[in-house]
Amino acid sequence: MPSAAPPARAGEPPTSGRASSCPNRGQGLPPPWAGRRENPRRGSLLEVRERSRSPLPARLAGVVVAGTLVACGATQERTTPEQAGQEARERMLRGQIEARGVQDPRVLHAMRSVPRERFVPEAQRSQAYEDRPLPIGHGQTISQPFVVAAMTEALRPQPSDRVLEIGTGSGYQAAVLSLLVAHVYSIEIVPELALQARETLATQGYENVQVITGDGFRGLPDQAPFDGIIVTAAPAQVPPALIEQLAPGGRLVIPVGDWRQELRVLERGPSGIRETSLFPVRFVPMIGEAQQRPRSP
Repeated sequence: MPSAAPPARAGEPPTSGRASSCPNRGQGLPPPWAGRRENPRRGSLLEVRERSRSPLPARLAGVVVAGTLVACGATQERTTPEQAGQEARERMLRGQIEARGVQDPRVLHAMRSVPRERFVPEAQRSQAYEDRPLPIGHGQTISQPFVVAAMTEALRPQPSDRVLEIGTGSGYQAAVLSLLVAHVYSIEIVPELALQARETLATQGYENVQVITGDGFRGLPDQAPFDGIIVTAAPAQVPPALIEQLAPGGRLVIPVGDWRQELRVLERGPSGIRETSLFPVRFVPMIGEAQQRPRSP
């Protein structure tokens, strides 16, 4: 299993969903940058050729040819898929996650370590590190990278923790959590997604994740209590069973609401449950038993 980092602790609603055309298993803030393009560098070969229409002196021809050959040689250096993935993760961390305030070094290390491209359909892999959710089939999505990082940081995971995830999806959030805690139980209601996530997690070496096919509305009482519970689909109201399954000091991170959703943190303290709202989000709705419950006003 990939190793975890050294121990450490630390509006407008979103413009799109788990993809720009569908709600998110996590969409938060809009990207801080988009569509910028640099002008060609002054003095480039292209500019030289455009400026000079007369033949070059013979004594300079070899220099230009040599320069062209050097440039061609540089462009022929190939980056391996592993290097490309690592570079994309570094850009993701700087531009999407650290820039928006996620600071926990263990969380950043986990986000840097998990190959997100392995948790999206092959046709979407070139878009794996874009600042948005992506469809993974069956009406579900993989969350925007920032939302995964922010929810993980809000959970405050510790190396000895047992964590429950509701909504496995592709398995990406579970993979990130697996580097930070002792064991992850993850429930997925769509059988096909549960099977695919189980296979992907095993292939990638995340051995401390157990994927369970089922409805997560009532949690996993046989394994309760949990040090942390993270939910990746939005119920209209917080399921009482999830609150009941929190251990003392445990935290529940969950999106709540219908069309207007917000990410909330519920923590079990000595005097009861303390609830905090973080920021607006847009997630796919929680399906199954949650759909039979009264909707929020």
